Amino acid sequence: MAEVVINISGMHCQGCVGNVRGILAGLPGVTCCEVVLEPGKAEVTYDPAVVTPAALCTAIEDAGFDAEAVQS
Repeated sequence: MAEVVINISGMHCQGCVGNVRGILAGLPGVTCCEVVLEPGKAEVTYDPAVVTPAALCTAIEDAGFDAEAVQS
């Protein structure tokens, strides 16, 4: 397993946090994710053989948020 921190902008409420958490948790290869409104980040544990940080960011961006992986 690997871990990545993703900076997320555009989240304004706990509903946004729930949406992002649901998106990440529903992706194959994601085993754990914690999404925090302030400072706008997600900490994701994932299987690098199944999903990449770029794919995680793309899924978040497809939901209308800006995302950037900053640590893996």
